[in-house]
Amino acid sequence: MAILLGSIADDYTGASDLANTLTKNGLRTVQTVGIPDPSLALPDVDAVVVSLKIRSVPASDAVTAASSAERWLRQRGAGHVLYKICSTFDSTDAGNIGPVTEALSDAAGGGVVLVTPAFPETGRTVYLGHLFVGGQPLNESPLKDHPLNPMHDANLVRVLTRQSRNAVGLVDLTAIAAGAGAVKARLDALRTAGVTAVIADAIFERDLETLGEVALETPVSTGASGLGLGLARALVRSGRISSDGATTADAIRPVGGLSAIVAGSCSKATLHQIDVAERSMPVLRLDPERLLAGPDEIAAAISWAGDRISAGPVVIAASAAPETVSRLQSLHGREASGHAIETATSIITAELVERGVRRLVVAGGETSGAAVDRLAIPAFLIGPEIAPGVPVLRTVGNAQGDMLLALKSGNFGGEDFFTAALAMMH
Repeated sequence: MAILLGSIADDYTGASDLANTLTKNGLRTVQTVGIPDPSLALPDVDAVVVSLKIRSVPASDAVTAASSAERWLRQRGAGHVLYKICSTFDSTDAGNIGPVTEALSDAAGGGVVLVTPAFPETGRTVYLGHLFVGGQPLNESPLKDHPLNPMHDANLVRVLTRQSRNAVGLVDLTAIAAGAGAVKARLDALRTAGVTAVIADAIFERDLETLGEVALETPVSTGASGLGLGLARALVRSGRISSDGATTADAIRPVGGLSAIVAGSCSKATLHQIDVAERSMPVLRLDPERLLAGPDEIAAAISWAGDRISAGPVVIAASAAPETVSRLQSLHGREASGHAIETATSIITAELVERGVRRLVVAGGETSGAAVDRLAIPAFLIGPEIAPGVPVLRTVGNAQGDMLLALKSGNFGGEDFFTAALAMMH
């Protein structure tokens, strides 16, 4: 299997977001969970998105994992590798966007790497190097209260510089609006000045198309799914993609079984989605303090679900308001709190699957990663889009048999996302 485009995603929900974008724009795409075992037969595709869980791990671990994935993708023909990051640039001053970008660039022979988290379809835009989320500067958006990576600076040149060994530059909207030639000239000038990574502005999809055309001529880029959109459209225009295009029909063949929703995200969007779901299905809100105290809360949740799930879908939520999360972190530490909740939700998810759940929605990037790892799902086919950035996923090579999943980043989806997702899973 020779692939045209490879990607390394820093979490599982972001991977499915990107795979969805590539599929919508004409690329046959599969999402793997980690580097696949050699025995796993993957379908014939144009693009592979390797899902990792490296957004919030130590930078050295992220570099090691991403570098291994990059080698696997190159060995299978990938001429360009996109390091897929969150469209809100979630990271700390220690990384991991800068260190991974530099490591992938070094492995590919150096040069200047285009970097942009812009994805206008989901309200993420970059202007003069500043990231806006739904029209708000990043540092004024709900991301300022992110439980793992609170973002307090909208100037991405500054953010990336603090993470990087080398100089970071900017390709502004004026150059991008002038077309691919102007962007290449700007990159040449920045390269001469010693810059190795550039933040690129993007307000409209046409800006992403320009950036995709330029990036495709280089070995590495870093960005959100918006840059994936640009790369996919550039590949289609190049004539290297089969005219048959991508299809999602096979991914949503019926699987039967029970349905459940597990939420761990503390985003405002997810908290509201849980409130809306409670109007039509049973919702259990876990006590985060009790989750950290021992296994009793987990056992109680499994018992609660077992009494109800045969009658219809249920929601089990470890989501909590930012002030509750802050209090837990101050008492137990940020890493310990997050790990305890991820472990609890993954155990609950696995028990639900053991009891016959085959249609599963998981909300939250870290929550999704922990759940998929515990279930040991090796790969996904990409189905139709439920909401911007969130497709239906069908398991490939799954020991539990065929399942349909939706892995949702915390801020994604409308208020009725949970019921909409289940309605698309037959």
